[in-house]
Amino acid sequence: MSITHRLIGNKGIFLAMDGDQTLGEMVYSVADPDKIIIEHTEGFPGSEGKGVGLKLLDAAIAHAREKKLKIFPLCPFANKMMDRRKDEYADVRA
Repeated sequence: MSITHRLIGNKGIFLAMDGDQTLGEMVYSVADPDKIIIEHTEGFPGSEGKGVGLKLLDAAIAHAREKKLKIFPLCPFANKMMDRRKDEYADVRA
């Protein structure tokens, strides 16, 4: 599985790919020059049990750290996972 990232204007998306098949996506918007809002995470049929959501979140966290961004997790999944790993993600949580 590979994770790709696209940014178009103030909207971004992380895609989990297995060859040509899209397994899931995480959509965010740029709120400020230093903040993104994770709006939605979805695993597609066939992605069950593969940890797609966490891999997408890990990619978003790595992106935020690289770009010195804070994350506001509006998405219930991202919020729940960031709450579970408060210490690990404290440096990027808005």
